[in-house]
Amino acid sequence: MTSDPRARFPRSARVRLRAEYTAVFEHGRRSGDALLGLHWAPGPQPPRLGLAVSRKVDPRAVGRNRIKRILREATRRLRPQLAGGDYVVVARPAAGRASRGQILEAYLKLLRRAGALPGPAAGVTMPAAVSPEFPTPSSSTPDT
Repeated sequence: MTSDPRARFPRSARVRLRAEYTAVFEHGRRSGDALLGLHWAPGPQPPRLGLAVSRKVDPRAVGRNRIKRILREATRRLRPQLAGGDYVVVARPAAGRASRGQILEAYLKLLRRAGALPGPAAGVTMPAAVSPEFPTPSSSTPDT
């Protein structure tokens, strides 16, 4: 857990109302894979995240909350690099059995495919900016 209250995922960074979810589902770009579906409605506002993790993904609340925690933390770290707009991530049943690394890898792949996150530089053999453990090395600072 993060002890710094400024490092939390702010309420202003969340898609919260049914009408906002509906607008993203109806007008947003769609991308998906076996673990996650991504709906993105680009816009001028800072990036906001909405999550949909149903009981079909995991009948236990603890499993659904784990997936949401992983995606919120990744978004919090990636937020400065993300294009503006509203994002809604829909977890698929396979995500309930996936590891943290697999979920992060799928999320990053979908964000790049949608054009919301820049990909690794061309001609570089190792991606420097993003890894499944820590999406942005510059955002992780030692606790002192």
